[in-house]
Amino acid sequence: MQSGFRQYLLYAPVLCIGVLLGACENDLNKVRAIAAADATKPIQRTTGVDMIFNDSAKLKARVLTPLLYEYATNDSLAYKYMPKGVKVILFNGTPKPEATVTADTGYLYDAKQLVKFKKNVVAINDEGTKYESEELLWDRKTNKVFSNQKVLMTKPTGDQMTGTSFESVGLKNPVFQNATAVIHVSGDPTQ
Repeated sequence: MQSGFRQYLLYAPVLCIGVLLGACENDLNKVRAIAAADATKPIQRTTGVDMIFNDSAKLKARVLTPLLYEYATNDSLAYKYMPKGVKVILFNGTPKPEATVTADTGYLYDAKQLVKFKKNVVAINDEGTKYESEELLWDRKTNKVFSNQKVLMTKPTGDQMTGTSFESVGLKNPVFQNATAVIHVSGDPTQ
């Protein structure tokens, strides 16, 4: 009797382990699908965001958005998504704003130091010049603002310039591609 019980104690764990190992089945395609689905989910959701960007103790920008999702696919592709609107106030090391950019949607790429504004983008510099486009990008390293989409620039005097793309540093002295303009001239037309 004891010999049968000893055999049972000896074989029972082996039998249990065999059953457990045989029941485990990992389909690699299912594992990959689950991992890919998790990679598209945000790792953080933040409301009422007010971010400050500094460089060498100099104020560079302030980012305001009611909702921010952070995605971390990997270090070089991680980004922040602002789906409910974004406002960025640009500074040039002084407390006085150099420009303001607003858009319906924004993307912030930390590794590239790039901010992408999409849909109903309006940028106004400290001189009152207004830029309108469906997409605008701001390179935080160089303070370069550019777009490969149609851009309309309106000066405070009412002069307008439209181009298929443009770039400028700090929204000053823009360079347009394929530009057309409406310039108001005052004075005597007979001169």
